[in-house]
Amino acid sequence: MRIDLNADVGESYGQFTIGEDDALFESITSANIACGLHAGDFNVMRKTVEKASRKNVSIGAHPGYPDIQGFGRRDMAMPPREVYNAVVYQIGALKQFCAIQGVPISHVKPHGALYNTAAVDVGIADAIAEAVYDTLPDAYLYGLCNSELMEAGKRIGLKTAGEAFADRRYTAEGTLCSRLLSNAVLRTYEEIEKQVKDIVLKKQVRSVTGELISLQADTICFHGDGEGVAHNASTIRRALEEAGVRFSALGGLT
Repeated sequence: MRIDLNADVGESYGQFTIGEDDALFESITSANIACGLHAGDFNVMRKTVEKASRKNVSIGAHPGYPDIQGFGRRDMAMPPREVYNAVVYQIGALKQFCAIQGVPISHVKPHGALYNTAAVDVGIADAIAEAVYDTLPDAYLYGLCNSELMEAGKRIGLKTAGEAFADRRYTAEGTLCSRLLSNAVLRTYEEIEKQVKDIVLKKQVRSVTGELISLQADTICFHGDGEGVAHNASTIRRALEEAGVRFSALGGLT
């Protein structure tokens, strides 16, 4: 049994540090690097690419809505063609930093509100898939398991990877609970470990209202700005290893 462990990284901005990137690079196999619109900047992007390369961690672009103040977690009424342009713009920026370092971009994963919209909105999902296909046709498209984004990727001919979340609660429909809800995020290590084990070992997750949802996850996400995320990722990786799980990036770098 194999699984990819990914985390959202490179989300610091100027003098403000967000996340535990250095520690996370010791546990994850894939890194979703912010591309400057929801978080990150040109200095942070280059440094993060360099760090991921040194640690042999597979690199992915993490494009979001142009919303630094809201960290890309607020809905925006952007039409599909504008979403396409924004995603192409962000992938292009990271792609050039990777080219300078001589490392590939192996996947693309939308961020935050853009990710959640693409999970249910066919037009936005198609726009993102088209942007990835036009810029990185050999890359994996990461998206919520059983989502419209995964279907859009398959339609256009991309490799897709179903993603599940270590620390987010699910609705009965299999989408992520809104962060506006007080119980949308799992807070304790015990809760997070149980959810990850259920996803990886049992191919299921329990919704916030008690239903069991079947899913086939190729990759598990740890939010880079989550409290204690580096400790959680490291400890859960060890627990899964003890259960016989192996870890590798989908792009084959680790």
